Amino acid sequence: MSPSTTAAWAPVRPYALSHLDALESEAVHIFREVAGEFERPVVLFSGGKDSIVMLHLALKAFAPAAVPFSLLHVDTGHNFPEVLEYRDRVVAAHGLRLHVASVQEYIDSGVLRERPDGTRNPLQTLPLTEKIQAERFDAVFGGGRRDEEKARAKERVFSLRDEFSQWDPRRQRPELWNLYNGRHAPGEHVRVFPLSNWTELDVWQYIAREGIELPEIYFAHERNVFQRAGMWLTAGDWGGPKDGETVETRLVRYRTVGDMSCTGAVDSDATTLEAVITEIAASRLTERGATRADDKMSEAAMEDRKREGYF
Repeated sequence: MSPSTTAAWAPVRPYALSHLDALESEAVHIFREVAGEFERPVVLFSGGKDSIVMLHLALKAFAPAAVPFSLLHVDTGHNFPEVLEYRDRVVAAHGLRLHVASVQEYIDSGVLRERPDGTRNPLQTLPLTEKIQAERFDAVFGGGRRDEEKARAKERVFSLRDEFSQWDPRRQRPELWNLYNGRHAPGEHVRVFPLSNWTELDVWQYIAREGIELPEIYFAHERNVFQRAGMWLTAGDWGGPKDGETVETRLVRYRTVGDMSCTGAVDSDATTLEAVITEIAASRLTERGATRADDKMSEAAMEDRKREGYF
């Protein structure tokens, strides 16, 4: 056999997806599966990086058609202004419908009471669950990832919630061969986590590959902060700083975005996506473990809140 014939008959290497392509394909499949199984899905969208990636994937999953879901944000009243501005701009750009559940309205009406520590993240559960019930949402997409926290690590992609929006780990369903069981009784709903198998590094690498815009607070900038419980918190009307807590200007960025009262900044000079990715690759703490005070209230803080209906 001549050399040219040998080259012509050389075995073709099978096409293999990169790890980001595989994660994207899985998430797109999950979005389409929900669209086919449920009547009134909604996407939780806070303007944080995970929900931004989730919306990007939803747009890809149904392009060139419109996303067949509305968005839902639980506004604590203590959100970062930069993130709210980004949220509203993205919603307008894509012509999406945004539902807002306001913690402040519940406080003003006397249904909820401010906590002594000023944090409102634990107060999100009631506005969230009542908005889900009022709008009859039967599937709720969340941006939770298994690498973030141990309670999220044991949750399925399709996570059943009872008629009180509560989570029972013993009712977890098997998900073999990417087969998802969305069956639920009237009044129940399913929380859906398309990013379950992603890591923080995967999220940032995907953002860089896709050229996704983020709020500026994810990159290093000068900010007035004060130290509490080992974290740099943003000074503001929510109740910080207290007596004895000194405000100083530091070069910081945020790894995760939540309520200003419980989300800590990290010292950083990473002003580009490449610099952030390098920083994350060298980190040995998850973003929630390093910067979220609400997860440090107890050893089982996240699981306790999930059992009550938190996402």
